[in-house]
Amino acid sequence: MAVSIFMRASHNIKGNARMTTDLDHIRQVMEEADCLCTEAEVDAAIDRMAAAINEKLADTNPLVYTVMNGGLVLAGKLLTKLNFPLESSYIHATRYRNEVTGGELFWKVAPTEVIEGRTVLILDDILDEGYTLQAIVDYCNDHKAEAVYTAVLTDKKHDRKASPDLKGDFVGLEIEDRYIFGAGMDYKGYWRNAPGIYALKGH
Repeated sequence: MAVSIFMRASHNIKGNARMTTDLDHIRQVMEEADCLCTEAEVDAAIDRMAAAINEKLADTNPLVYTVMNGGLVLAGKLLTKLNFPLESSYIHATRYRNEVTGGELFWKVAPTEVIEGRTVLILDDILDEGYTLQAIVDYCNDHKAEAVYTAVLTDKKHDRKASPDLKGDFVGLEIEDRYIFGAGMDYKGYWRNAPGIYALKGH
């Protein structure tokens, strides 16, 4: 029994040490990051998005999907600025799985509402290459949505889009082609809560 307790305690100490080391790295990433957009700039961009969405979709009774987890911050700030009736839900599809490079598309939660005949608005944090967003748009079209719109907080500037003409219908900010986090976007699962938008040092 004493040996077993000792082994569990030793294991816990090692586990805690690894956790501390990981968090030190996570903190260092933020300390060294370049701030690309302040919180005020993010909020102003969301205000502009809201105004455009209010003008375009006010009479469409849209079904609004937040793409988790990245779209959570955008949705929280944007939805209260939309001054018309809407239904809100969420989906969860990702290619990153808490890594810094994309991988195979992975669906955690697909849409469960009836999409046929509805106007759909998809909220997401970033349009990078756009494979995830395109897959969601295709899903909605395949299920006979009346119209599908996308609203992304950031659009990364590069020529590696899933298709050459892939663009967000409502875009908050254009961002340089670096690994970014904050305002809903993450670094290895962390810093979605950072109020501005930051770029990883050296990336």
